[in-house]
Amino acid sequence: MPLQNRVTPTGEIVASEHRGTFTGNRGIIHDPATRTLLKRRWSSPAWLTCVCEFRGRRRKVMSRQSWTELFFLDEATAFAAGHRPCFYCRREDAKRFRVAWEQGNRVSDLKVKAMDAVLHAERLDRGRKRLHPLPVPLHQLPDGTMVHESEESYLVAGGATLRWSFSGYRRADAAGTAMLLTPPSTVRAFQAGYRPALHPSAMV
Repeated sequence: MPLQNRVTPTGEIVASEHRGTFTGNRGIIHDPATRTLLKRRWSSPAWLTCVCEFRGRRRKVMSRQSWTELFFLDEATAFAAGHRPCFYCRREDAKRFRVAWEQGNRVSDLKVKAMDAVLHAERLDRGRKRLHPLPVPLHQLPDGTMVHESEESYLVAGGATLRWSFSGYRRADAAGTAMLLTPPSTVRAFQAGYRPALHPSAMV
């Protein structure tokens, strides 16, 4: 029976047999005795995206009173849900993201806590995923951005839209009513040059 630890682009945490290519966390949000989620869906404003393997360390998922292991199809999915690269296991990616985030959002000497505060405000609307108006026409969004329309999530890549699923992407056109899933400050980091890692199925 799959554990409830797979994250969708809208930030929901559900059970799925598909593991994904990145892990991450939002703090401790599970009961290690039952390996099930608590009612809360975050315990920290620092929502991280991590690598699945780091220095040969292995963890039994959701078995300790430690951070709750969550899984994402790819980095674009994690960004859409409101996560950012971890400064511990993905230090170089995190540093590149911070530089691009500063450039795109016209700030300097950014503290990580300040970035997390902005992302937390952009990702949530009274406990639910916040949707934003598109800053530019859909097909002008930078690669890696995700949008939402009619209960479906779409990735923008190469000027095309790809419908998201737990197993990967497939080509499908989103119409003109799509709303932005990826936090606007993250999209501006993409516009400034950061390129999120995409699932192989996005390479169409």
